[in-house]
Amino acid sequence: MKLLYNAKIYTLDPSQPKASAILIAGGRVIAVGERSVLEAVSHGRVEKQDMQGKTILPGLTDAHFHFQHYALSLAKIDCETKTKDECLRRVAERVKKAKPGEWIPGHGWNHNEWGGELPTANDLDTVAPNNPVYLTAKSLHAAWANTPALALAGVTDDTPDPKDGVIQRDVSGCATGALLESAMSLVENIFPEPSISEIAAAIESALPVLWKMGLTGVHDFDRRDSFMALQQLQAQGKLKLRVNKNFPVDSLDHAFELGLQTGFGNDWLWIGSVKAFMDGALGLHTAAMFQPYLNEAENRGILNMDGEELFEVCRRAADVGLGMTVHAIGDRANHEVLNAYESLRKYETEKGLPRLRHRVEHVQILHPDDAPRFAKLDVIASMQPIHAPSDMPAADRLWGERSALAYAWRTQLNYGAHLAFGSDAPVESPNPFWGLHAAVTRRRADGTPSAEGWYPEQKLTLAEALSAYTLGAAYAANAEHRLGKLVPNHHADLIVLDRDIFFIDPDELLNTSAAATMIDGEWVYTSS
Repeated sequence: MKLLYNAKIYTLDPSQPKASAILIAGGRVIAVGERSVLEAVSHGRVEKQDMQGKTILPGLTDAHFHFQHYALSLAKIDCETKTKDECLRRVAERVKKAKPGEWIPGHGWNHNEWGGELPTANDLDTVAPNNPVYLTAKSLHAAWANTPALALAGVTDDTPDPKDGVIQRDVSGCATGALLESAMSLVENIFPEPSISEIAAAIESALPVLWKMGLTGVHDFDRRDSFMALQQLQAQGKLKLRVNKNFPVDSLDHAFELGLQTGFGNDWLWIGSVKAFMDGALGLHTAAMFQPYLNEAENRGILNMDGEELFEVCRRAADVGLGMTVHAIGDRANHEVLNAYESLRKYETEKGLPRLRHRVEHVQILHPDDAPRFAKLDVIASMQPIHAPSDMPAADRLWGERSALAYAWRTQLNYGAHLAFGSDAPVESPNPFWGLHAAVTRRRADGTPSAEGWYPEQKLTLAEALSAYTLGAAYAANAEHRLGKLVPNHHADLIVLDRDIFFIDPDELLNTSAAATMIDGEWVYTSS
């Protein structure tokens, strides 16, 4: 039994929002309150720890995370650079250390930061003429390959575009080396795959990085290999992080035959929702829009399916007890998802099925008519505030005045929708304090675009944003009865901060990290 006292505890429980001590046993919170009261109710041996006035919060959860991709990315070239030349320099440095013919992986480039032109194979060939190079974009919706990589994949100027994908070509029709959306699989299918044990080892190595950021849980959106690696770690007692596991729609038939349901698992690893994709991404101009992108009169993005097609998927998932979660960036994509969910809610009622917690991932821009529909349909808006600082220049350039309802957290909260916040790591850093900063300031780290922030009417208070990383994330994972706040019988998952984030300049959030992290009543990380 542990007694943490002399602390500033924010419980996120409206009936007892603050306390100075917390009693923990068996991985659960026993009580919160004052030290003298908790000492009186405790029995047996108690390990007492003076927290020296530090702040304690419930552990934070990243509600949109790619565990396998993030863990493996820590060993890849960091391509998130201000210039293409700097990225190429980093590739050249890695090539010097590589064996002949060895693949060179990297992640994080954003051509919008480099002037807007997609990079080419020729760029990479100058620094890596003999090693195949494959660099995924920050959005994970595009890749950049060099000539040796394209040759190994059999991609030529005559290779047809795959469904829902584009092989970027120059004016002469020659493949440039940029692969958009599903075209990425042309190279990924021959890229050397890590074993399940290697993925598990990478995930285990990533855990301390996440603990230091204050994360005690994630909602994972990677595929089968990630799930197998997570199961391996959980079986070995090494998965010291709560994981809500979502799986791709192309596995739905298998899940249906098995009778797999949302919520199946244990307190460390449990099934979430079925993940489908409705469109692409903003930066690549593939997010599905009602009206064209500015200065691209014929481009309304890529819509993978309409609402009726998605409803058929939703119906099959509902029949077996699986919730849905759908990637939707553009206003047209969100509209079609909401149409499908409206039909799904009627179907659930007609068939006497439970009203499951369905989600939309990203919700990056909405048509004004659709803004109230999340709350009306009881659909969770799973959003990533850290996207806004990265994307605001592209949103202004490509969407113009429509951006007034881009990353519109305040609008959704005012209508009464459930918000769950995450990062989409490794698309962005999973640091939740950077996400909190974005949510309350709508500014970049350098203070741009202004002191008031980008569309400042969409800003949240710190308490509202924090709730989306705790209570909202727990609700989205069907775990609000055990996670998200510090109350009796909830898991003792908490973080300790050396500053009270409710009484600091918001810019200090960018330099905030956990001084200590506890999961299931055990300290997994301490800064000392």
